[in-house]
Amino acid sequence: MRTFLTKLLFKLPASFLIRWSGKEQIEKGYRKLDPGFQYLLKLMDNMGVKLDTTKPGAELRKDFEEGRGLVSLPIPSGIRTTDHIVKSNGAEIRVREYSPESIGNIYPAVVYFHGGGWVIGSIETHEAFTGFLAKELNAKIFSVDYRLAPEHPFPIPLADCEAAFNWVKDNALDLGINPNRVSVGGDSAGGNLSASLCIKRKQEELSMPKAQLLIYPATDLTLKHPSMDEMAEGFYLTKASMEYFRDNYLEDKELVKDPLVSPLFADDLSGHPPAVVVTAGFDPLRDEGDQYAQALRQANVEIYHRTHDSYIHGFVNMMLVDGVDYALKRICDDFKKIF
Repeated sequence: MRTFLTKLLFKLPASFLIRWSGKEQIEKGYRKLDPGFQYLLKLMDNMGVKLDTTKPGAELRKDFEEGRGLVSLPIPSGIRTTDHIVKSNGAEIRVREYSPESIGNIYPAVVYFHGGGWVIGSIETHEAFTGFLAKELNAKIFSVDYRLAPEHPFPIPLADCEAAFNWVKDNALDLGINPNRVSVGGDSAGGNLSASLCIKRKQEELSMPKAQLLIYPATDLTLKHPSMDEMAEGFYLTKASMEYFRDNYLEDKELVKDPLVSPLFADDLSGHPPAVVVTAGFDPLRDEGDQYAQALRQANVEIYHRTHDSYIHGFVNMMLVDGVDYALKRICDDFKKIF
């Protein structure tokens, strides 16, 4: 009931939402912040939902799990879930399968890596979106609970993601999926891991994913792009939090330009899987995502680049805001063309 009422709140006229945010409509250049996100940022601030980078990773992780209830929705109806345990370099990780109830015997799959700066986030924080993907794409989604930094720094999260991808491919028939239609996807750090996985597999001459879904991906951990400073504060993800995430993820700062850490530094992206790249206008990661889309295009990779100039980082998990569900459907429409 609370979710229903909150969704109705975000359907009120834009003028109401802007007024309740306590500010004039926020503008950056030609971009105007969506009134729903402007009000949501105010609500999050009032409720203390923020990325407190003075805390160690384990505490920040706990805060993030507790705060997600403000913006999260339940898994869509008609989606069933099954948990699997997958071995990865001597450890065991959890992979949750999301399947439409109407699914047939052999369907495409997406191995999904959640966002959270390689430090926070989980299967649970992203399950409304992964469930949405399963329903909208009519595919099986395998959400990966990869190990997190700082306890498990690079390259462990990437290795876990690849182990999950290999497990899905190797067990495709038992899982009821087409082994030739296994794609990867992720948001933010998960987008980084998806792109990095493709780079790694090309380097090692291994089979590639069918397609890649890169949602506001982190592609350059030098953090030198103009949007990193332009959107440094005030839009949930901050430059300070990106510095915190990077410093927890990388034990060796000399790795910052390694293509497996910063995919934008890859010498050659030709031969990579077709991609959907999604960026948000009020996001510190905007420019590096836009540049990665351009780099894929220049490498003659089939690419669909969808920009959301009025949105903030993290919007796929903010379906309470009016219009986001429509935006996610359009992203899925693009991905259906390639996966």
